[in-house]
Amino acid sequence: MIDKIVLASKSGVRKKILEDNKIICRVEPSNVDEESIKESLLKEKATPTIISKNLAELKANKISQKFINEIVVGADSVIDLEGEIISKPNNRMEALKILQKLNGKTHQLISSVCISRGGFMIWNYTDKASLTMRNMSLLVLEAYLKKISDVALYAYNVYQIEGEGRSLFTKIEGDEDTIMGLPVKQIKKYLSRLE
Repeated sequence: MIDKIVLASKSGVRKKILEDNKIICRVEPSNVDEESIKESLLKEKATPTIISKNLAELKANKISQKFINEIVVGADSVIDLEGEIISKPNNRMEALKILQKLNGKTHQLISSVCISRGGFMIWNYTDKASLTMRNMSLLVLEAYLKKISDVALYAYNVYQIEGEGRSLFTKIEGDEDTIMGLPVKQIKKYLSRLE
């Protein structure tokens, strides 16, 4: 099994998931302009799943073109609320608005991963999880946000499922690694077939 890869992401969470699964990774952020790509894809009526897949592939291919002999992993996660993509917040006011939007509703969290070599995708996988948020008052949502550090808030979209964020939900269906942004079991299966 290949156990050394390049991760085309600056996500500390994704790096930790790989390392916890004994996959050594070197971080090379792709610095892809995700928001403009999302906007462009939305104008073309792309689904949240297609957007997640395209962003993961773009990130992996971009870094793979620089390191053509290495295995590069790119990943992307989006929140799909009844067909609307919810992007990461840029500040705490936006974070509160996102929580209010998700409040009392079920949304899908879509995580895509792409593996590239030589500048081209050689494998990809998309997984979904379903999360139902409790119906909470504005005061409870504000109190939750006060407990969350800036790093956690901007890294995980507005909830950190392995920490404080779990308390926001009445129902969580799906793989926890997928929710955290990297369906690692499928990555390991694929890497075990590579030499």
